[in-house]
Amino acid sequence: MEYPLAVSIFPSWNPAQPEITDLIVQHDADTLQRLPVSKQSVVDAFSRFGNRKALRAVRALPENDGWLDEREIDALLLTVHWEMQRLAEEFYHGHRVWEVLKPLIAAVRNAGHRETLRIVDVGCGIGYTTRWLAARVPLAEHNIELIGIDLNSTLISEANRLAAAERLACQFVHGDAYSREHSSHVFLSTGVIHHFRGDALPEFLRQHERPETMAFLHFDFQPWFLAPLGSLFFHNLRMRTAIARHDGVLSAARAYDAKTLVGAARTAAPGFASGIYGAKIWGTPAPRVFHTLTGVRREFAPEFRRQLGQHAGRLGELL
Repeated sequence: MEYPLAVSIFPSWNPAQPEITDLIVQHDADTLQRLPVSKQSVVDAFSRFGNRKALRAVRALPENDGWLDEREIDALLLTVHWEMQRLAEEFYHGHRVWEVLKPLIAAVRNAGHRETLRIVDVGCGIGYTTRWLAARVPLAEHNIELIGIDLNSTLISEANRLAAAERLACQFVHGDAYSREHSSHVFLSTGVIHHFRGDALPEFLRQHERPETMAFLHFDFQPWFLAPLGSLFFHNLRMRTAIARHDGVLSAARAYDAKTLVGAARTAAPGFASGIYGAKIWGTPAPRVFHTLTGVRREFAPEFRRQLGQHAGRLGELL
């Protein structure tokens, strides 16, 4: 969804630009080795968009001889992700994930699949969703394995530390969730899919087309005309860091609408029946903050809808 008038007033809402956190940490695509980041390169990126809000936040970042200080950047990222976890808790995000995941698991089981289901949280950050599930879902009863994977080793270290402190039966791995050494029966993510722009979106979705994958659930912001304004008010009220306030609002502005997500999924991953779950609040026209791009293997689709029970009305058309 585009907001041309709003972007002219608030350049920080321009969805064509990246988020600050997309730029301040970089990795080699093949080795995942951390790469140094020039502070000037980040300044230049936002200067092109006239984004003074981002520029103020970036210019305040610590540097060493023109290169961002990795240790300080890591500490900042941890602070941002802790704030994101607090918001996830307040929005009951763990409940939202389990509301869709539980009937999906039941549908797969009723189709005769008895092996351990490997559920991978893509771009897991400090692992809130995975840890929430591990703390509250009887994993042995459902015969599921929970794994969080992220490209950022600092966030993975914190996720593993928290899981150990909370004595949770889940694991976190530094890596690319879609690389050959990893596999998954169910992929899920939160606030990740809007980061894939242009051709990167269908390419991301195309990676689900592997024999062992049975479903994907990607939770992300739902765009509507008041979303950036509401996000601006909310993030300025609740977030403590300039980067979190900036990127939170920009995330809402960059979010994909249902038509774009579903169209990309049906083209790039034709082996799945795809649709949107949870777009409206209690059957009213009012949109939810999050909606879920849902894809299931076609043989599971009717049973998945049946297993949703009273929530089946929240699931759009699966095609």
